[in-house]
Amino acid sequence: MTTETNTAQIAAAFVAARRAGSGLATYPSEKPSTLAEAYTIQDAAIALDGRPVVGWKVGRINAPLDTELGANRLAGPIFADTVFSAEGNTPELPVFADGFIAGEAEMMLHVAEGFAGPIPTNDNETKAILDEVRLGIEVASSPYPGINADGPCVTASDFGNNAGLVLGPVLADWQALDLCAIVVTTEIDGVVVGEATAATMLDGPYGAVRFLLANLVARGIDVSQGFWVSTGAITGVHQALVGQKVTASFGQHGSLSCILTAAGPKQA
Repeated sequence: MTTETNTAQIAAAFVAARRAGSGLATYPSEKPSTLAEAYTIQDAAIALDGRPVVGWKVGRINAPLDTELGANRLAGPIFADTVFSAEGNTPELPVFADGFIAGEAEMMLHVAEGFAGPIPTNDNETKAILDEVRLGIEVASSPYPGINADGPCVTASDFGNNAGLVLGPVLADWQALDLCAIVVTTEIDGVVVGEATAATMLDGPYGAVRFLLANLVARGIDVSQGFWVSTGAITGVHQALVGQKVTASFGQHGSLSCILTAAGPKQA
């Protein structure tokens, strides 16, 4: 069980390491054992960090931990200065060279400004609160190398293991498409490392939005300002190295790439 002192210590350690672009060889204090503890740490770190949050990543919690923890997904913030456009270019995404690094092909759904509830209960209701869908890549990186191996509570405690969002092409006519039928391929340095559809993702990208809204409302976080939802890894969480190129292809709908670079100290 994490205490208030431990919560502050963990949040401060992760925020400092992320600002410095450095690694954390060990977890900063006693690890959270519940998602409630993890989100308490995450909320403290968001407040301490101070950067504007413009989106949220959603990640899957696999069995049997989903039953043990009472949730099959987790969430983490996406900060404004970590969102990059891949339209017509290949952006460089800073990652923690001494930590954990991965690339994930994902669909990015944007909740329109002004949402005031109720939380949607089905896909059609969810579509009605969205104003854009883009193809994308989530860059998962943490100063702590064991962020994923140590389980979902540890993952959630450090911003959900998020380090950035790459926004690719707009998905045209998304309202009429079956998002779960689009075949997605992920490559690292030109080598295919995964192929799948979003049909493997619980109740799909729209379900990820519903989960996130419920999660944020329960935590007392404002959901009215409009924000991106990185809806979850479609082909897997593909570990990578500094200098490698991650490409996500969505068939006829388009593709995008980014290059992973070593993070340095952030300017004050």
